[in-house]
Amino acid sequence: MSGGVEVAEHQRTVAVVTLGCTRNEVDSEELAGRLRAEGWRLVDDAADADVALVNTCGFVEQAKKDSIDTLLEAADLKETGRTQAVVAVGCLAERYGQELADELPDADAVLGFDSYADMSSHLRRILAGEKIASHVPSDRRRLLPLTPVERQAGAESVALPGHDSVAEGVVRARLDGRPWAPLKIASGCDRRCSFCAIPMFRGSFVSRRPTDVIAEARWLAAEGVKELFLVSENSTSYGKDLGDLALLEKLLPELCDIPGIERVRVSYLQPAEVRPGLLEAMAALPTVMPWYDLSFQHSSPTVLRRMRRFGGTEPFLDLIARVRAAAPDAGIRTNVIVGFPGETEDDVDELGRFLIAADLDVVGVFGYSDEDGTEAEDLDGKLDADVIEERVTRITDLVEQLTAERAERRVGSRVMVLIDEIDDETGECIGRAEHQGPDVDGATILPPGSGEPGDLVEADVVASEGVDLRAVPVAGSQADGIPTPGMASDPDDASAKGSA
Repeated sequence: MSGGVEVAEHQRTVAVVTLGCTRNEVDSEELAGRLRAEGWRLVDDAADADVALVNTCGFVEQAKKDSIDTLLEAADLKETGRTQAVVAVGCLAERYGQELADELPDADAVLGFDSYADMSSHLRRILAGEKIASHVPSDRRRLLPLTPVERQAGAESVALPGHDSVAEGVVRARLDGRPWAPLKIASGCDRRCSFCAIPMFRGSFVSRRPTDVIAEARWLAAEGVKELFLVSENSTSYGKDLGDLALLEKLLPELCDIPGIERVRVSYLQPAEVRPGLLEAMAALPTVMPWYDLSFQHSSPTVLRRMRRFGGTEPFLDLIARVRAAAPDAGIRTNVIVGFPGETEDDVDELGRFLIAADLDVVGVFGYSDEDGTEAEDLDGKLDADVIEERVTRITDLVEQLTAERAERRVGSRVMVLIDEIDDETGECIGRAEHQGPDVDGATILPPGSGEPGDLVEADVVASEGVDLRAVPVAGSQADGIPTPGMASDPDDASAKGSA
């Protein structure tokens, strides 16, 4: 038997299962790239893998439950499938370490971010029957200097998932064939929101160097990616540790000039840090989509102060007005938390007033829950679960009405749709217009035969279904260089909304 055949027969297989946000997707693809470079074969189904590597999410209570359920399901495969080992990595593993291992004895290891660089050897040792010590959590904010401009010197000695590049190429393997891909521009966060535990397990804010971001973007383009989705915990802080708060404005044109890249989106803009220059740069670049992911969280100044955040209804509406002055048809999304300790009925009414005036495209509504180790965990004024549930229902009902009405006003407009996938049952083309972000912001549905994944199709919006749109391709249209008309809505109404 030749050496090549022998290697193939004994090649170990691994399935990387990803939960949580697009930042986790980048981390999973970096892990997959490392493992493939070390001789592992990547498979899609955990049942076909020697190792199920579960990249967990530890953000909110439901995400934790989903991660644990997925680990338990993977562990069951050890009885029924090929799977020999189940390993937990990611945010839940980093945050809880040994505690998670004690609760999940069927998991063969719980490994933190510091294990990523040597993941292949860890997995091989586990398959050989060795017991790997579980991760011991610590506050990762303490690993780097407090002053941002001093961090870059020490960043190379700290594990920063999704940041790695090497001279001979990008350390990443794509795990799907989508025409869009997340691209990490930074990790960690310096803000101290009282409800959020992310800085404790993701660490202080660290920007990736522009050269690394651009190199990975070029690699993604060569892999067939048409849309770059820039991700981080706080994109508006990009460059502050590199001595240039305007660095994102300078990076965007370079990303837009990469051959093959048709679209760029910027996620997670912190309202208190949005600069006029950033809004101007985003609006001036046709390749940067008119889509604004603004993390408002609430609009009552009283609640926001207890959250250790800034702003309120009026400054938030002013920011939205500035966005729409530069990009009238922009898609704007946000998340809000209701039921925060001390929240009153007047605060909820204030949030409702803001949402009505803001006229947003997508709003995620979350009920408050205590997060281990956060300041809010010890705040007074905690609300009963049934009160929180009622407020979530009330705001959700309002949001569904408002966002459906906004989508309906897009009927009659012309959009450019990037087709993401073809529905297996109907054959319809599922894609996104310029104002729609990936995964959670609604879709634009085209008739069967309108194109293939990765195609850009000019289309007229003919109907809306909730936040989703239905559109038909423009006969004989070309994808490149066609201007997109504005939303079909009452000009007076649009003016009133824009100036709110």
